[in-house]
Amino acid sequence: MEGKLIIFSAPSGAGKTTIVKHLLKKFPDKLAFSISASTRQPRNNEVHGKDYYFISEETFLHRVAQKEFVEFEEVYSGTYYGTLRSEIERIWEQGKIVIFDIDVIGGLHLKRKFGKQALAIFVQPPSMDALIDRLRGRGTDSEEKLKERIEKADKELKYNTQFDIVLENDNLSDACLQAENLVESFSEDKLIINE
Repeated sequence: MEGKLIIFSAPSGAGKTTIVKHLLKKFPDKLAFSISASTRQPRNNEVHGKDYYFISEETFLHRVAQKEFVEFEEVYSGTYYGTLRSEIERIWEQGKIVIFDIDVIGGLHLKRKFGKQALAIFVQPPSMDALIDRLRGRGTDSEEKLKERIEKADKELKYNTQFDIVLENDNLSDACLQAENLVESFSEDKLIINE
């Protein structure tokens, strides 16, 4: 069975997770979240099997060797993220569109793999300064980790033109409303997607 995918990618701190959570509440009968696998440790309120499938690096690499992932990447040194083929199939079997909250390179891999079946949306922060303020405001990362995220974000922002849509997140409620319109248009085949 094949269906559609909506990919939200952005540098860390741009607001993609907040937008995706909003869309899942707005369209519970239409969308289902693709739970990524990761080798990183869970954050405070994260739950295995809901936020991520938290697995060891050894298990992750074994599953890569078994070709169980449709895409994967070492996002930060020693930290892998990926999308299991079984996760996409699970959602399509429910008759829903798969929605992703995924890093920029992973999003581009998915878009290349699924072509017109996928809508790839890049969530653009208003500025690099705003992004840095958001990351610092989280209070979840060490200074070293923050520096790594900022350097990575600077590189990721250069990929925005490779996505179908660039969604500016200067005002969260406006961005959520635009995202709702994109979901409705794509789900009803009213949005033309390039391969």
